[in-house]
Amino acid sequence: MPRHATPLPVRRVQTVKKRGFYCDGGGLYLQVSRTGSKSWVFRYALHGRKRDMGLGSITTFTLAEARERARKMRQLVADGIDPIDQRNKTRGNAATALTFRQCAERYVAAHEASWRNGGRAWLASLATYVFPVFGDVAIAAVDLPLVMQAIEPIWTTKPVTANNVRNRVEMVLDWAKVRGLRQGENPARWKGHLDTLLPHRKKVAPVVHRAALAYREVGQFMTELRTLTDTSARALEFQILTAARSGEVVGARWHEINMAERVWTIPAARMKAGREHRVPLSKAAMAVVERQAALRENEYLFPGAKRGQPVSIAAPMVVIAKLGRKGEITAHGFRSAFRDWAAEQTNFPREIAEASLAHMIGDATERAYHRSDFIDKRRQIMDTWARYCAEPAPKAAEVIDMARRQLKTR
Repeated sequence: MPRHATPLPVRRVQTVKKRGFYCDGGGLYLQVSRTGSKSWVFRYALHGRKRDMGLGSITTFTLAEARERARKMRQLVADGIDPIDQRNKTRGNAATALTFRQCAERYVAAHEASWRNGGRAWLASLATYVFPVFGDVAIAAVDLPLVMQAIEPIWTTKPVTANNVRNRVEMVLDWAKVRGLRQGENPARWKGHLDTLLPHRKKVAPVVHRAALAYREVGQFMTELRTLTDTSARALEFQILTAARSGEVVGARWHEINMAERVWTIPAARMKAGREHRVPLSKAAMAVVERQAALRENEYLFPGAKRGQPVSIAAPMVVIAKLGRKGEITAHGFRSAFRDWAAEQTNFPREIAEASLAHMIGDATERAYHRSDFIDKRRQIMDTWARYCAEPAPKAAEVIDMARRQLKTR
């Protein structure tokens, strides 16, 4: 320590409160902030440039430790090495040494709170197809050959999975680039990059729509369905009557049901679009609710065999199999049946049918001005749909005619 410096007494370090810099000698200063917090600063000049380098808080480093850290910085300056540049370089090397696996885990940790299903499935796909190939490779070293090695083997055999994996790799690499952990183009980018090396997913596996029952056959199917008495059958019946998705139905909780207003409010966290959705319940749908209320076991509308849990997401398909329709139709297909019926057999406006399916209507600008969820009009369409579902095919036409007459007289 230079002889002309007056060392700071330990007690002075602990008691001083006035904002400012207090010299200890040799370029070491105690900094007291406006809020009273205290930290160590090393001041130096190199190549005509004056710089301040933080050495940590006094709660982390004692006066003796700060003096030792300052001594090491003076040695670097004496050798013509800038301490701040040296520290940044060391930190950069440590950061770029992070592996793809570590970056993927950090990406998920940063985003999973906003995901409906968390990050378990997200990481599971990478663990299956990516981590064995380059999970332990430094994030900065992930290149096109490695990406191709991971996704090309499954691109034609599992095109949907392969595209999901590619997209997730792309997001992790973008995350790493923004944080300065890698440079250059993203080797997992599709447009203008991988699309020149791999066939488009839709050409490898054309979109196949889920099998749906023709709406003219729904009445007969409902007659057969109502002969079954188990909870899974009631869940499927409720799904058909509400035109909801299987996941929304099996996860329905009692606190979501307003018995007085006959409305089922599905929270945003359980909706595909991430927006709360109100479903007006017809008399037939309320009959299902009331029947389940008499058998109430837990918080779920449709309790499963496991205590405190709902029926399985596969329950509606199990019912379809019981009715001998396995492979012919799907539970989700009843949404298509509802939409076809509304378009072909009723005069209800398109936006009412779309809103009943919780679909987004129009572009962002239109939605900004169109904030109603049309629940009163949707109650009319759901009541008409329930009556249609209750009638065998010959009488279904009468229900449609009645609905048309009601619309004309409004």
